[in-house]
Amino acid sequence: MFLSQEHKWNYERDGYVLLTDVFSPLEVKLMIRAVESGERVAQTTHGSADASGKKARLALWHELGDDIWAAASTSPRIVNAVRILLGEEAAFFHGKVMLKEARSGGAWEWHQDYGYWYDQGFLFPRLISAFAALDTATIENGCLQVLRGSHHLGRLDHGRVGQQTGADAHRMELIESTLDRVYVEMKPGSVLFFHSNLLHSSAPNNSPHHRRSFIMCYNALANPQLGERKTSEQRPVPVGADECILQFA
Repeated sequence: MFLSQEHKWNYERDGYVLLTDVFSPLEVKLMIRAVESGERVAQTTHGSADASGKKARLALWHELGDDIWAAASTSPRIVNAVRILLGEEAAFFHGKVMLKEARSGGAWEWHQDYGYWYDQGFLFPRLISAFAALDTATIENGCLQVLRGSHHLGRLDHGRVGQQTGADAHRMELIESTLDRVYVEMKPGSVLFFHSNLLHSSAPNNSPHHRRSFIMCYNALANPQLGERKTSEQRPVPVGADECILQFA
């Protein structure tokens, strides 16, 4: 699977591009099984309260390992798209599973990923996320919301909002009144690729349907991470076989 030049232009203009059917129904089923019974998610899950006190839960890791999550993160369908959109070689940064369960999943406040990652020492915002839907994502169950073109704003000041880190509220009032808000409704297997400075958020899940997702994050290989604690791999992300997820069937 290759991106078109139009996809590249849209990414540069809007800060994101959505591809459908990147992962097959069987691949999605295998990843959901790993969410519900796999060790990696069970051992790394923690919750962060939103401004209302409701918990948004996620599992996060920085090493590829040898499980289904590593297989997805090294899939040529993901890695080649990341290379094209970054315009350079990529390194694996981290993976995370977002667990927005039915009737209990909390909100994520407006933020930029680089608002988090800047303080981890990354010199430039040359980072990208690939957000894979594992369940159907709708407005009712708290799908991702983005502000189109907000990556052109540059990095905003971030501070504490509940137990989360969010963009400056006063600045956000002006930004929200200026830029288009897009509700990114997705089918299972779709992937949203987005820039690390794109403002995004999500509402709580008050519906009877889960809204779980797997997010693969990458850093440009030539983008330095300052400081002693390196969380981004210092090598090109390996590219696996196209069918590598199916070995976990």
